[in-house]
Amino acid sequence: MSEKISLAHGDGGELAHQLIQEVFVSAFEHHEHARLDAALLHVPSNKLAISTDSFVIKPVFFPGGNIGKLAIVGTVNDIAVSGAEPLYMTVGFILEEGFLIKDLKEIVTAMAEEAKKANVKIVAGDTKVVERGSVDGIFINTTGVGVIKEENFLPRKIKEGDSVIISGTIGDHGVAILSARGELGLLTDLESDCACLNRLIDDIMSASNKVKIMRDPTRGGVATTLVEICEDFKVAIEIREDDLPIKPEVEGACDLLGFEPLYLANEGKLLVIVAKEDEAKVLEVMKKHELGIDATSIGHVVEQGEGKLFLKMTLGSRRRLNRLSGIQLPRIC
Repeated sequence: MSEKISLAHGDGGELAHQLIQEVFVSAFEHHEHARLDAALLHVPSNKLAISTDSFVIKPVFFPGGNIGKLAIVGTVNDIAVSGAEPLYMTVGFILEEGFLIKDLKEIVTAMAEEAKKANVKIVAGDTKVVERGSVDGIFINTTGVGVIKEENFLPRKIKEGDSVIISGTIGDHGVAILSARGELGLLTDLESDCACLNRLIDDIMSASNKVKIMRDPTRGGVATTLVEICEDFKVAIEIREDDLPIKPEVEGACDLLGFEPLYLANEGKLLVIVAKEDEAKVLEVMKKHELGIDATSIGHVVEQGEGKLFLKMTLGSRRRLNRLSGIQLPRIC
């Protein structure tokens, strides 16, 4: 096989067949589900969760992962935070003429490894090759299918007093990507938090039936995600500035560049709203998991201010937070 992607790799002929066999099938395997034009799936539930996402991150390789790992993580987490068990996934690649085959193999290998860790099968896919300059190397689309157990049906009614928990430090992914670009002179060893959350979520759902809603705060960060919850479910939430877990590297980068950590992207963090009486139980379970060691309560649902998110400041005052306006960092996922 040649070292670089050519237009012939996307024409459906012999080179396309070689690419599929030597890169994709060797990594993703050839499951029985994938032997027809459409994957035939067995699902142990009447209630399905389906999510799709496209990944165009720059750079393609970054500390803590690459676009392939991110494509698996992003879709697995979107399914899992809905209370569903992710089972199957489809993958679509758009490749630029000249993209290195060795880089594609590294990306596909990372996808296969992450899917295996999440116990998700990749059952269908597609590859297109476009002329040089039409895309930035590689774009990936993933669609996930999961099943919802009746007892895990979310969301449940959010009430005054419910606790807001975050699984760990915020803004790590955004700063790691910014550093990897090297555009603003930011030097840090910080790695992206890119990780599948479905195992952590399984533990939480097994420990408590009073979880009201879960979200992974990706683009727009923690603040935008909570604003959307406030607006969608007509509640008000107050988070405490003093309790926000932020690594010194993220604080330093934000101070230097004028960014707000609450709006930076995360790719392996979980927001949980749970009844106050189960807060300690959920925190205990989360802290036992490697992805929840730094879990902490950051706020609660308050009585007044329907549809609004508030930040209680260190000095006691509070201000309203709105969704991210404009673009803080482009192409972060």
